[in-house]
Formats: sequence, structure tokens, C-alpha cells
Amino acid sequence: MKVTAKKNEQVAKMTFASVYPHYVTKVEKKGRTKQELHQVIEWITGYDEKNLQQLIDEKATFEAFFQKAKIHPNAHLIKGVICGYRIEDIEEEFEIYRQVRYLDKLVDELAKGRKMEKILREA
Repeated sequence: MKVTAKKNEQVAKMTFASVYPHYVTKVEKKGRTKQELHQVIEWITGYDEKNLQQLIDEKATFEAFFQKAKIHPNAHLIKGVICGYRIEDIEEEFEIYRQVRYLDKLVDELAKGRKMEKILREA
């Protein structure tokens, strides 16, 4: 599928706080921990638990969430299909959408039981 400007805008305006509980539920249902989820989020964004909670409390949009983030230099190694979109084919102009899909993919891998060393990609 192809990302559209409208879809990018929709996702950018969603709040991280509205999606975060779904991430927690997804990983815990599959036997992973909230701590592991936070480790994955910190790897991709640089946010520790304190920063993460602050962004949740502020109800930061994904746009604000990723503008403040320090995206991991190996994030480009996250590849594959998530929600019908091939991550590596998402165009540069839709950067926020791609970053949200990076996070979704990592959460998905965590829930599927992938080893942490594989999820936290090394070059």
C-alpha cells in the first residue's frame, strides 16, 4: 500500500497516550513485560521512563513525540510489512508515518517472542 498525505496527517495527530495502552496489552498478553516494552521504546526514541510518562501525561501527538525523539541510528534496519505497509518503501516525505510504523514493528516483534538482541538491531 501507498502512504498518502492524509494518512500521514491522521497518524501524526493521534496521541501516543491513546496507543500506548494497546502496546502494553499486546506485549503482556504474549508473556512479555512492560519493562521490555519500555526498553524497546527507549532504543528507538531515546526516551527513558520519566520522559515517556511525561509525554503520555501531556497527551503528545505522534508528531510531537517523534520530533523530540532521538531516533536510533540503526532504525533504518527495521524492515518488513506492518499494517499492510512495507516499512522500507515508505517515502521520506512521510517520515512521521514511517517512524510510527518502526515502533509498531518493534512492538509486534516483541509480542511475537523475538529475542531482544534481534529487536534492538545492531549494524
